[in-house]
Amino acid sequence: MTTVEQKLLNLNNSSITEQAKVILEHRYLLKDDDNQVIEAPEEMFRRVADAVAAVDSDYMKLPVEVDLTAQSFYDIMSSLEFVPNSPTLMNAGTEQGTLSACFVLPLEDSMEGIMKAAHDTAMVQKFGGGTGFALSSLRPRGDSIRSTHGIACGPIEVLKTLSRVSSMITQGGKRDGANMAVMSIYHPDILEFIECKKVEGEIHNFNISVGVDSNFMKAVEGNMDYNLINPKNNQVEGSLNAREVFSKIVDGAWNNGEPGMIFLDQVNKDNHVSEEYGEMVATNPCGEQPLLGNESCNLGSINLARFYIKADKASAFGWNDKVDWAHLEKVTRTSVHFLDNVIDANHYATPEIEEMTKSTRKIGLGIMGFADLLIQMHIPYNSETARELGAEIMSKVREWADDESKELAKVRGTFPAWDNSNYNKDTEAFRNHCRLTVAPTGTISMIADTSSGIEPTFALAWKKQNILDGKTLNYVNKYFEADAVKYGYYSEDLMDYLAEGGSLETVPDVPDWIKAVYTTAPDISPEDHVLMQSAFQKSCDSGISKTINFANSATKQDVEDAYLLAWKEGCKGITVYRAGSRFKEVLVKGNKEKAEQPALDGFELEEAAIKDSSNTPEHTCCEIPNVVFADGCETCKSCGWSACVIS
Repeated sequence: MTTVEQKLLNLNNSSITEQAKVILEHRYLLKDDDNQVIEAPEEMFRRVADAVAAVDSDYMKLPVEVDLTAQSFYDIMSSLEFVPNSPTLMNAGTEQGTLSACFVLPLEDSMEGIMKAAHDTAMVQKFGGGTGFALSSLRPRGDSIRSTHGIACGPIEVLKTLSRVSSMITQGGKRDGANMAVMSIYHPDILEFIECKKVEGEIHNFNISVGVDSNFMKAVEGNMDYNLINPKNNQVEGSLNAREVFSKIVDGAWNNGEPGMIFLDQVNKDNHVSEEYGEMVATNPCGEQPLLGNESCNLGSINLARFYIKADKASAFGWNDKVDWAHLEKVTRTSVHFLDNVIDANHYATPEIEEMTKSTRKIGLGIMGFADLLIQMHIPYNSETARELGAEIMSKVREWADDESKELAKVRGTFPAWDNSNYNKDTEAFRNHCRLTVAPTGTISMIADTSSGIEPTFALAWKKQNILDGKTLNYVNKYFEADAVKYGYYSEDLMDYLAEGGSLETVPDVPDWIKAVYTTAPDISPEDHVLMQSAFQKSCDSGISKTINFANSATKQDVEDAYLLAWKEGCKGITVYRAGSRFKEVLVKGNKEKAEQPALDGFELEEAAIKDSSNTPEHTCCEIPNVVFADGCETCKSCGWSACVIS
């Protein structure tokens, strides 16, 4: 049997790939005092399943029931149908470290408040969490400070201080810190904030996003002025032209991908406890999880590629291929149960985080493998059919997740803040304030050997240096390879050509429908990217991580159009990336046309750009081997090169 035939034979089995084993051994599997791996992947899943299922005993479940729950958790993880966020895989059952990936910390306008935020950042990031902050409450630079008769340094200096604190922390000995900073468009220092990362490499471990609302966006459309408000006294402190400020945001995004935008009024439509706790004004590092101050959220993703049912007869763009809806419902319900248990099994960095998290009990169930599902069904990603399927999947997952949360509430009680929420007391008695989040799934999609989040495939073939023997190997998208053999256009020359950065569009022997099905992220129009995000957002009560890719030749007007479309389509945020707009190009399809590939330098993109196994950075200089990045940011101690992935 040839190597290709063996690959095709194993196409849909649930075994851990060799690449996934490398990742797991480097970061996830338990090790002894000599740093030797003492756990197999199956044992990791068993460890996590047992630890999370043990919570059931706190809710009066019998030991045999707890065992059955543990087995159901193990089944969905070991089959790679569901994978929780990395901190849960790393830390569950070890009695140390957080199990949550997402945190937002309050940042109060006082020396004590700023130092408290710095301290809590260190405690959260020590064991693997990413943190978000809102700078909007900090008084502007130059404002007077009554207690010391001095003047305020301003939010940007505070941001730099938090960045330095984060740089000191290695998360659980496994990764560097990840952060998000958000500032309201109405803050007097907004122009300084928009340009604070104009110089590449500064504040490298923070993403930045501007918090806007529909009033501002309408002012942009009308070319109107708007007022700046000093958060110290809520007094008007000047005005700016909305169109000019928006243009500066667009300039930054066109130049290097930042700042992103968060539509805060859209975010707070799903904030059902605002009367008691206020509005959500910040998100986690990748922007998909808006949270209140001191809230955390544990995430997990269902691998849609595993729910494809091959029909007896398949057409190029037809609906003959199916989704296993019944099994998807079962896994969705089990996943909600799992994530709710994680809240109780968790170890919290501070008492305030534990109290707030248990008050709202937010969970973030998401999906990955959507692009791989589309490929198996021979549906082009950039089609109306794909968007309809995506919307239908998310709608059903929302329905099942909501219902399961209600079922848990009947036994365990609603989340404590529910009594003072604006949820319908007759029909919306939920265990969890929010249920769904579409995360980027950087590393866990590699573990599951599937496409990340709702992102399209990044590349069909790529080169990667083996970290053990230094040899450069070609890797090929498994579905593309299978179809290439099935439809008679497979050749080693074609795979080499694609791995070197060649385009499938230029290959005459490949059928047009194959080219349509296997279109990659850089070749999909920004409009189609935004519309796909919107399709999923309609049924997602939290946010969505999605990168809107642009060709290097894209204009600032193109970026502006995407931002406006995202707002009008009801997205909660948007991040764009114009290929080749950064000096450091970490992600490339091959050795050709590197300027046309999206890149990631530390946390300088709001969205994690390492989306699936085809997006593995190649770095061989020194202390950071490739393919082994866990969630977070890695920086080479010798040359300063950095890259990050977030789950």
